[in-house]
Amino acid sequence: MAFFFDEPSRTFSEYLLVPNLTRRGCTPDVVSLKTPLVRHAKGTEPAIRLNVPFASAIMQAVSDDAMAVALARQGGISFIFCSQPVEAQAEMVARVKRFKAGFVASDSNMRPDHTLRDVLALRDCTGHTTMAVTDDGSPTGRLLGILTSRDYRLSTTPPDARVRDLMTPFADLVYGREGMGLSEANDLIWEHKLNCLPVITKDQRLVHLVFRKDYAEHKEHPDELVDRDKRLVVGAGINTRDFEQRVPALVEAGADVLCVDSSDGFTEWQRDTIRWIKDRYGDSVRVGGGNVVDAEGFRFLVDAGADFVKVGIGGGSICITREQKGIGRGQASAVIEVARARAAHLEATGVYVPICSDGGIVHDYHVVLALAMGADFVMMGRFFARFDEAPGRRLRVGGSFVKEYWGEGSNRARNWQRYDAGGETGLAFEEGVDGYVPYAGALKDHLSLTIGKIRSTMVSCGAVSIAELAATARITLASAISIREGGVHDITLKENEMLPGGA
Repeated sequence: MAFFFDEPSRTFSEYLLVPNLTRRGCTPDVVSLKTPLVRHAKGTEPAIRLNVPFASAIMQAVSDDAMAVALARQGGISFIFCSQPVEAQAEMVARVKRFKAGFVASDSNMRPDHTLRDVLALRDCTGHTTMAVTDDGSPTGRLLGILTSRDYRLSTTPPDARVRDLMTPFADLVYGREGMGLSEANDLIWEHKLNCLPVITKDQRLVHLVFRKDYAEHKEHPDELVDRDKRLVVGAGINTRDFEQRVPALVEAGADVLCVDSSDGFTEWQRDTIRWIKDRYGDSVRVGGGNVVDAEGFRFLVDAGADFVKVGIGGGSICITREQKGIGRGQASAVIEVARARAAHLEATGVYVPICSDGGIVHDYHVVLALAMGADFVMMGRFFARFDEAPGRRLRVGGSFVKEYWGEGSNRARNWQRYDAGGETGLAFEEGVDGYVPYAGALKDHLSLTIGKIRSTMVSCGAVSIAELAATARITLASAISIREGGVHDITLKENEMLPGGA
């Protein structure tokens, strides 16, 4: 007969953390959020370690190259979505690896024969007032000059004036050479009182621009996640259908780690995909597997060679797998069981395999619960889809700004490979929806607030590291009444406009 689990399937919202003793030296500023991303022998350093325990979901609406850059600069990692052509995904990876903090690609460019009218049209489109002038108008063309808003007056300069007659010509420019460091570039900017420094190749082709305003901004990212060559770290999703073509292209583009993107990782197709990668590349290419919700699924993927395992089925805000198929498990129950299986595997083999809690996070404190229950990092979609850096359009709906957010199992994404059951190709029915999330502005501001809450919560638990939290946290089940008690109750709230300075 069928196997029945004795315990109910529980979510994070059914648990609370019980405070531990907070020592004098246990303060938010000393809390470390560093965490391993890939498997490693006990007592050794992992090949990749995150500076904050966050990964953005492998979704069209969440993880492109812009999100990957923004999150890596905060210390986390994005896995660029794979429901796109191989070449497009590889180019996104390459753009992240080409990114250099403080060095930006010129995305507002003119040719010498363009007019002031063209300049103003581009300015209105991009908001940029500094434009590189290249021979072909491309961001990597031969640099001929720089045009800024100081080079013309709207009230007197004719709209048909040519850029060549307005720009500062190359002969009068101060510039840097390809390969220079950011410190050297900033020294030139300060020495010559520049706002913008072009960086060129030996044959005068434009490579980057360095702006004075970016210097302070660069100093605000002490937790940047970079590789040995100081390039940002980026992950990429793959599927179990075209991996033989996709993986080599992503490796060539510079992807630091891969992850099989599947709603159900407990399949022979995923095992074969991971084994193919390990047989061909060994440990030079790291790959995560998932998703699973129990110990058996965890062991299956670890035996296949997975470098980390993603946990969670049906808990995402955009996912309707449980409604459509009745498949899944409460996220807390899944993480707890897989963490126990990981501990047993570590005891037996001496190898530590990180686990990622994917889905089911509604509140910031749920992240701490996931880490306390044994997850090494969390993967989120809705959280990141709200920000400027996410691919979805920002719209005004019902008087409020929102961002588009759609699931990989929706008719819009049509990522049938993620839900592949080995039959004919195509999306037989939807396992995700298409909707909106409240617009939240820049990633940095909101992620910093979430990280602040996490540090404070860990201090209340008496832990200054994720490992210490997982080893010493005390967790209690919460009744429905105690959950209700934890929110605002039995009072009448004042309206914001009644409060002094209310917004």
